[in-house]
Amino acid sequence: MSPKKISFKKIDYSKYEIYLKKAEDFYSSMFLSFTEKNWNSVGLEAVHCAISATDALLVRRKGVRSTSQDHRDLIDFMVEQINTEDARKYSNTLLRIISMKNIVEYEDRPFREKEATDILKCTERYFKWIKSQML
Repeated sequence: MSPKKISFKKIDYSKYEIYLKKAEDFYSSMFLSFTEKNWNSVGLEAVHCAISATDALLVRRKGVRSTSQDHRDLIDFMVEQINTEDARKYSNTLLRIISMKNIVEYEDRPFREKEATDILKCTERYFKWIKSQML
C-alpha cells in the first residue's frame, strides 16, 4: 500500500508570521478562557493554536501547508516535511491535542476541567517546541 497523498499548498516563506500570530492569539485566548473556567473554549483555542503553530512551522521551514480537511493529516504531513526525531516525538503531542477536538465539538457533553487542564499543558509544551523551531 502506498502512503496517503496529503494535499498541500505552496506559500511564501515570509507568511509564516501570519500563522504564528494566529497561534499566539489562540494561545493567549486559551489561557484567558482557562482563568474564566470556560473549558469548552480552552479546548477549541488549544486545537486552533496547535494547528496554526504547525502551519507556521511548515511555512517557515518548507514554504508549504496542508490543505487537507482532516486535521489528522497535518500530523503526518508535519512529520514528512520536518523529518526529525523531535518532529516525530511532538507529532504524538499534536495528535493528542487534535484528538480532543472531537470531544469539544461533537460529543453531547461539556469539556471537563481535567480535559481542559490536560490540553492546556499539551498545547503549552507543543507551542514552546514550535517556537524553538522557528530559528
